Amino acid sequence: MGPNMDVTAPGPTVGVVGGGQLGRMLGEAAAPLGMELLIVDPTPNPPAAPVTRDQLVADFDDRAALRELAERVDYLTYEIELADPDILDSVSEETGTPVHPHPDTLRTIEDKLVQKRRLEDAGVPVPPFRGVDSLADLRAALDELGYPAMLKARKGGYDGRGNVPIDSPEDVTEAFETIVEAAPGATPEDPSGAAMVEGLVDFERELAVMGVKGDGEQDAFPVTETIHREEILRETVSPARAEPAVRERAREVALDVLDVLDGRGVFGIELFETTDGEILLNEIAPRPHNSGHWTIEGCLTSQFEQHLRAVAGWPLGATDRRSPTVTANILGDVEQRQAATLRNVDSVLEADGASLHYYGKAEVYRLRKMGHVTAVGDDEPTALLERTRAIRDELTFE
Repeated sequence: MGPNMDVTAPGPTVGVVGGGQLGRMLGEAAAPLGMELLIVDPTPNPPAAPVTRDQLVADFDDRAALRELAERVDYLTYEIELADPDILDSVSEETGTPVHPHPDTLRTIEDKLVQKRRLEDAGVPVPPFRGVDSLADLRAALDELGYPAMLKARKGGYDGRGNVPIDSPEDVTEAFETIVEAAPGATPEDPSGAAMVEGLVDFERELAVMGVKGDGEQDAFPVTETIHREEILRETVSPARAEPAVRERAREVALDVLDVLDGRGVFGIELFETTDGEILLNEIAPRPHNSGHWTIEGCLTSQFEQHLRAVAGWPLGATDRRSPTVTANILGDVEQRQAATLRNVDSVLEADGASLHYYGKAEVYRLRKMGHVTAVGDDEPTALLERTRAIRDELTFE
């Protein structure tokens, strides 16, 4: 390590806006590096609390709390897009604490329409899209794009929330009202800036690449297949069950995306493989991502260690895959919100090559992400997927 990368006791500290499951896994990755994490999160005792040094209980846009966080750490980052880029910019300037990825990247990514326009301008292939500021705009856009289509909230949507499919003209009004209701700052009286619509892509499979920008270097983890139902990620498969040329093209597009983004860190880059073998960008997350959880067991360096290395300006770790790897999310299977007790855990612990990651959330409700199971082995990817699903499906909150 260079002279600015020595580790003292305690080592360098990283302040994280957000203390959810991503913050928890960042904390788990920080300890072996000699790093410590401090978090800002409005929820007392969030998932990251057991593995971080301290928490400021405050909203993600609480300027005083973010200023205090910046004063107490060496670097700032975020694990949720609800961080306010303007506040991060100002507290960084006042305290001299760098923020990575750069707040300009957060500004670009937090608004899906701005994100798509900037990427299209940079030559990154994207699905056809239109911004819509009214119901009349939406109908006109659909006349051009056709049905079916996907209506998206420009800000605030994640894990499928803020996305509403439109299958026919009869769905248009209800879909628009749903998005306006969910979009931050939008009202039925003034829905401008709330939504965008995309032509629905006829895709063979969905792919993801965890890209990383370091201090003068960049890299990408192996291309991963992602499997969604009800707009929620259920499983990831690596290597992706796509042709080698398709995987190489996905990597090329991901590296092109990195050229558009500012600052250091890991970026979750979601892609479509179309039925004719082309690659289109879906969305970007400026942080570690659920589609990269497989890297904890599956790669020489996990996405979480890589993010911390990048944020601190340290050399990046190797992104090589150790073996075929499948991850299956553990989702809430109850109809009513209730205290969370995960049952049948022994089904994971007894399975060869399987690892349990439980996020420690106090409450469970339907389809809430509560953890994940990862399995590694020499199995053919489809067989490994089936085995991992069977292990995951033994788990329940009932």
